[in-house]
Amino acid sequence: MRADTTSGGAPAPLYAARKKVYPQKVEGRFRTIKWTLMIATLGVYYFTPFIRWDRGAYAPDQAVLIDFPTRRFYFFFIEIWPQEVYYVTGLLILAAMILFLMNAVAGRLWCGYLCPQTVWTDLFYAVERLIEGDRRERMQADRRGWTPTLVMEKISKHTLWLLIAWWTGGAWVLYFADAPTLVKDLATFQASPMVYMWIGILTFTTYLLAGFAREQVCVYMCPWPRIQAALTDEWALNVTYRYDRGEPRMSVKHAERAKAASLPAGDCIDCFQCVAVCPTGIDIRDGLQLECIQCGLCIDACDTVMDKIGRPRGLIGYDTDINIHRREEGLAPVYRFVRPRTVVYAVIILAVTGVMAWSLVTRGHSGVNVIHDRNPLFVPLTDGGYRNGYTVRILNKRLEPTDYVLSISGVPGASVEAIGIGEYRNGAPVVNVRPDTTREVRVVVQSPPGADIDDSTPITFTILDPATGETDTASDFFRAP
Repeated sequence: MRADTTSGGAPAPLYAARKKVYPQKVEGRFRTIKWTLMIATLGVYYFTPFIRWDRGAYAPDQAVLIDFPTRRFYFFFIEIWPQEVYYVTGLLILAAMILFLMNAVAGRLWCGYLCPQTVWTDLFYAVERLIEGDRRERMQADRRGWTPTLVMEKISKHTLWLLIAWWTGGAWVLYFADAPTLVKDLATFQASPMVYMWIGILTFTTYLLAGFAREQVCVYMCPWPRIQAALTDEWALNVTYRYDRGEPRMSVKHAERAKAASLPAGDCIDCFQCVAVCPTGIDIRDGLQLECIQCGLCIDACDTVMDKIGRPRGLIGYDTDINIHRREEGLAPVYRFVRPRTVVYAVIILAVTGVMAWSLVTRGHSGVNVIHDRNPLFVPLTDGGYRNGYTVRILNKRLEPTDYVLSISGVPGASVEAIGIGEYRNGAPVVNVRPDTTREVRVVVQSPPGADIDDSTPITFTILDPATGETDTASDFFRAP
């Protein structure tokens, strides 16, 4: 196959070179929403590890903690154990459905306002504008080339970027250990090498992705733009240039002359402010594009221009092509937020949330498993009874030592004996299990003399926590000839 060539005969490049984007500062309601969400999300991320939550003497007091040594995840009053990995599955389903619902309602809301890449890139842009100036100043500085002033500005900017990236990496590892203790260990260089390694990795990735890759992550690296294109429909709101009102484009003076001559004149004056503020550098007037993250900054820029020239706001806004065509036909716009896909997504979200909440409320704090001895299955006694041996494993999920009363049912008149256990209540052994651990107990069950026992009789082992009344059961069989 012949390679493509340029008009001069040289091989054509395999990809287009990146055009550096210089987003301009803009003010408006959507920029305010983005600032508010950025402060809120970064505040939650950076400071949550320092929130305390009293769980008693045997538990950590960090509100949110992924505790690998004890294999626990703590989230305020919720404690997740390793055997409850299905909660992680539920959270993933919830995250996917919420993302799908957001997309069905208003396109890439996640990308424009809540995605970590967007949040940290916004923060890095804010630092860049603070030190190097707005769009015009940055473009002029790059054209002039390196000067002593530019060198100092670059050093200051990258220093602040690295500090933010370092704080980002440091905050992440605080979710895996007691935050105040780990901060002290990091400051005194007593933390493990693994901690420093992960902070270094996250510092580098944050610095690279938010400081340099920026819109390239959204356009080329992230799969969500391709996925959401297959999930959206014609009723989903997207940041839209209302060409029914904006075309034909012309300057303010030309528009006045056209209107005076009863000629068509659109509200768009071709000022390119919507392009100047776009973080991915696209022209929203070209229609819906994969690169658009639906952040709404072009809406703010356009509304500002409309205010200055005395024209109504809303030339760019969250809208649908259906409404553009309806306005062209003289009909009122229609918005359908409630439709089959949004209802399905909402029902799934409510159902999964309800199941997880019910499971958390009703779950127990103990467990019991029983294994019957394989050799011998039973032992005949001289008085005519039979003896069976079992290994009983009791699980204590509480963070305090607990006494469990072990009893049996199913074999009338049978007695139970736990080897090595000295305390009994009404003939039932009391097994003490340490906090957050399991204990195996050798148990012998003996049928009474002359009892009418089948060759395989169902037997149930029950553990009771007298302090709470909580019980758990496990079933097996009592063997006889």
